[in-house]
Amino acid sequence: MSGIEGEVARIREILDKPTLRLLDRKYAPLALAVFNALFGGDRERVKADRLHSQVDAYLGELRAVGEDLGAAASGRAQCVLWMNHKWLFRSVGEDGEEEYSLTSHTLEALKLTNSLAKDRALISESRIATILDTVRAWATEANPDRQARIDRLDEQIAALTAQRDELASGAEMAVMDEDRMLDGYANLTDLISQLPSDFKRVEESVGEMHRQIINDFRSEVRNVGEVLDEYLLRTDKLMGATPEGRAFEGAFELLRDDALLLGLRTDLQTIVEHPFAAVLATAEQREFLGTVALIRKGIRDVLDRRMKLTTTLREHIVNHDALRDRELDDLLRRVGRSLGTWMETAPRRAAVPVDLTPDELDISYLKANFYDPAADVAPPALEDTSAGAPAPLDLEQIRKQGGPLLQEMRNAVVESYAAGTALTAGEMFNTLPEHLRRPVEILGLLQIFAQAGSAETRTQTESFFTIRPDGTTREFLVPLLELTAENVAAIAAYNERGSDEQQP
Repeated sequence: MSGIEGEVARIREILDKPTLRLLDRKYAPLALAVFNALFGGDRERVKADRLHSQVDAYLGELRAVGEDLGAAASGRAQCVLWMNHKWLFRSVGEDGEEEYSLTSHTLEALKLTNSLAKDRALISESRIATILDTVRAWATEANPDRQARIDRLDEQIAALTAQRDELASGAEMAVMDEDRMLDGYANLTDLISQLPSDFKRVEESVGEMHRQIINDFRSEVRNVGEVLDEYLLRTDKLMGATPEGRAFEGAFELLRDDALLLGLRTDLQTIVEHPFAAVLATAEQREFLGTVALIRKGIRDVLDRRMKLTTTLREHIVNHDALRDRELDDLLRRVGRSLGTWMETAPRRAAVPVDLTPDELDISYLKANFYDPAADVAPPALEDTSAGAPAPLDLEQIRKQGGPLLQEMRNAVVESYAAGTALTAGEMFNTLPEHLRRPVEILGLLQIFAQAGSAETRTQTESFFTIRPDGTTREFLVPLLELTAENVAAIAAYNERGSDEQQP
């Protein structure tokens, strides 16, 4: 046998994965275009309502230009279809609203399509050099021959020492040309672009574990101890037995090493400051420099998903009532024994009346609390603090804290105009006695002019210098009010009508 049947089965299984099913569909351009448009840049989650309405708008635009969309329905139905194909994942956000995010399969498909759109090949000197360096490093670690390891390390030390001595002696530094730097940059970005899908696969694996454990708890097929043992075992396997799990643990170790993290940031900045970066777009530079943030975000998402799983376990353990389960099991066993005894003597088609709910207790009143003598004890007498009370205010002090003196202010306006000592309300106010220059008197003055029908809005202002009852002063800017014959006559007439304290 050639083994072609097994190879066909293996290829069929690969082609049936959501990643390739997304690329193989007739309407894949629609899905990929929507995912690129709505989940590009730093946006990893989109509110469900917003995504539904946006897909509706996209479908309408494409139909208007004659695009063949087949049986594409509403935006909501299309998103649900994509979710069933494992291209979208729907969850509940921190604010309680549903939101969508891309799955690892969709991220891989987008990465593949975006890489095919690039004109520059990644098979370059930098890629080969990276492979050689990695192979050399791991071969050194894997070689069990102690002397071989020592010889390899001595070669590296000698090469690095010669390079350092050459630089220390003032020799001309070799500057990397722009083409080689661009090749190295492309190699790095290709490696970095694989991180989001790796993190997403870890997150999805934890999410699948979460759903399985919830189902086990709800079905109550296994006890809590068995579920916890499986959770711990699967967690260990997830972090150590899968490539994405190992990538997660490596990134986690990186973030815990502050010196290594600082070195990574510095190295990324050094690469971008090279002259070759002039050909890169600003968005490409920003995305390259955001590698550390990308790693942080992936780790935070995985840890959040693990935290939700741990919370589910803790809540179930806390709320799980083992005593209630034992009582229920004991009751069911007694019912089974009684049923078996009854079946020995019961005739065919015999029935037993069973009440689904117990009868209500006929209790008119059930006392909830017993008598407490302490509840009838009188409260302690209040302490006499009259000796420390402040001196009471006299009538004059109380009057100073009151509202404006409207009648005296009207009289002052009429007298000031008759004497010709002021042309505006501000000039008149600043010459009044102290008891008429409180801040509240400004409000009274504005009320007086409003009653006289001359409180139209003005842009010009003037200063009012007030004196508070405690003797402090303050300046206010008030709209300019002129003392005209018409205004003063209306104010004087208001006094004669005896409406001195009438409110507007």
